Amino acid sequence: MIVIKDLIKNYENLTAVNGISLEVRKGEMFGIVGPDGAGKTTTIRVLCGLLHFESGEIKIDNNELISSRQEIQNKIGYLSQKFSLYGDLTVDENIEFFAEIHNVKKYKVRREELLQFTRLTDFRDRLAENLSGGMKQKLALACSLIHKPEILFLDEPTTGVDPVSRRDFWKILSQLQKDNITIVMTTPYLDEAERCNRVALMNKGKIIAVNSPEQLKKSINKKVIEIVCSPIRPAYALFKDEFAENVQMFGDRLNFVVGDVENNKLKILHKMKTNSISINEIRILTPTLENIFIHLVKKAS
Repeated sequence: MIVIKDLIKNYENLTAVNGISLEVRKGEMFGIVGPDGAGKTTTIRVLCGLLHFESGEIKIDNNELISSRQEIQNKIGYLSQKFSLYGDLTVDENIEFFAEIHNVKKYKVRREELLQFTRLTDFRDRLAENLSGGMKQKLALACSLIHKPEILFLDEPTTGVDPVSRRDFWKILSQLQKDNITIVMTTPYLDEAERCNRVALMNKGKIIAVNSPEQLKKSINKKVIEIVCSPIRPAYALFKDEFAENVQMFGDRLNFVVGDVENNKLKILHKMKTNSISINEIRILTPTLENIFIHLVKKAS
């Protein structure tokens, strides 16, 4: 559905997207994951035809983006990072406005479907500026779906949204995927990326890995030794040089990403006990996407 080859996008002296290549299949949920400044939003905006790019090739549904921009934009929906609807219009009026922009004449039945789908029917007469953060995102999603797009681009759709609204939003996305809509989303949340069919890990404008979450976890062929201990900062200082990119501190625990579990566990525990570090709990875990991302970023740096 989407093919990107050697895409480069610059902002003056900054290369925001540095030669990335990707393919997104029809009907899949594809996540682009990375920290702020990785190039995620720039990539999405280029794919939507909102930004020009220096070089590379982009095809969407077998159409060249540059030569078929208008045709492609009629097939896509876009939900930006920031709430970009009209606060002085009601929920109903916002959806009507976007229907008219997309030249959707008979939109009322579709609007009713979307209001029910996003659970906004009871709030249809409320001004958009008076909605909660989660409701605003649902309204933005409804507006982006009014013309029945084949591809939906979502740029960090749940940033700043409460946990309950995040869960509701993901239920909506799951239903959209059942309708065979291709979804491309950016997110800084690696737990959200776990829900995607495939994920591209992005850092400093480059793609450092692409695969399903399951395959990414298997790719480094390692396990995680997780140790809850105290005091945590002196414990981390003990190991940060020896284990380099393979030790990470999360709250009250250390995660060691290792190949040889038994030998490393014995060595770690001995060093902790020798240095009066209190050990409260030990677990052997499969690496999370967060472990994988941090491991790959540090390895590449």
